[in-house]
Amino acid sequence: MIYNYGSINIDYVYRVPHLVRPGETLSSTGFRQVLGGKGANQSLALARAGGQVAHWGRLGQADRWALEPLTKAGVDTAHVELTADASGHALIQVDDDAENAIILYPGANHGFSDKHLEALIGAADDDSWLLMQNECNAAERIIRLASERGLAIAFNPAPLGPEVAALPLSLCRILFLNRGEAAALVELDEESEVDTLLNALAERLPEVEIVLTLGRDGVCHQLAGERIRASAHQVEAVDTTAAGDTFIGYFMAARQRGDDVEQALRLASAASALCVQQSGAAPSIPLAAAVESALDSLVPLRIERA
Repeated sequence: MIYNYGSINIDYVYRVPHLVRPGETLSSTGFRQVLGGKGANQSLALARAGGQVAHWGRLGQADRWALEPLTKAGVDTAHVELTADASGHALIQVDDDAENAIILYPGANHGFSDKHLEALIGAADDDSWLLMQNECNAAERIIRLASERGLAIAFNPAPLGPEVAALPLSLCRILFLNRGEAAALVELDEESEVDTLLNALAERLPEVEIVLTLGRDGVCHQLAGERIRASAHQVEAVDTTAAGDTFIGYFMAARQRGDDVEQALRLASAASALCVQQSGAAPSIPLAAAVESALDSLVPLRIERA
């Protein structure tokens, strides 16, 4: 089982000609209210990829409808707490170049108590994974509890704030990072060469598996001195909002099945390529059958080992 300690947000998505500038009032050309949050997106991607996932989250009572897409996809939501707190939510601008800007309010996602976390970890099955992001509170506490329980931890520390550097990241099995997050974590410029970033991460976290996503430049995987670099599928992007979450969900589902790293990268990259061609977060996450079909039609990834 993969237990996803993750955010559940209500996304308010506005389509705009360009990202709003300071002091500007800009009319939106479209609006959608959908399930979002990095945690919910990753659970949905995991389930649609065929993975077994149970979501640990908190959601405002008024927004219980947001659980329907998760349960319909096969996510176990029995341990999602419905609360009087306001749900987490995000205001998302998506412009005509498929770039986005997001304002996030954590709401109920930041209401986990130590007692609640201890109960969740205590009930977890042996030989399971804990997947987590940085949109829920008590990140250090749950990392330490999960490590003591013997769970393998996969961490996507997004959004990455200064507090992440102080977390016990060496207890993680997998760390998912984009280029900006990797640079911030090792205190290097974001324009640093990829190999420079990977070298710094290897020095700081020598036993942690690193998955470094690079957008249109593909993805790098690093573990124990070995590196795999895969190109990206060249597609016309409409909305990149959930691309990273889709990648992580499909990668983790592949690893749960026992697929090797190269196959996990192929599936995750194809899923992300399909995701960015659709609007919205949760609605854009593809089904496994679509991803398998895309693998036959997309130009095969170029994979290099170093």
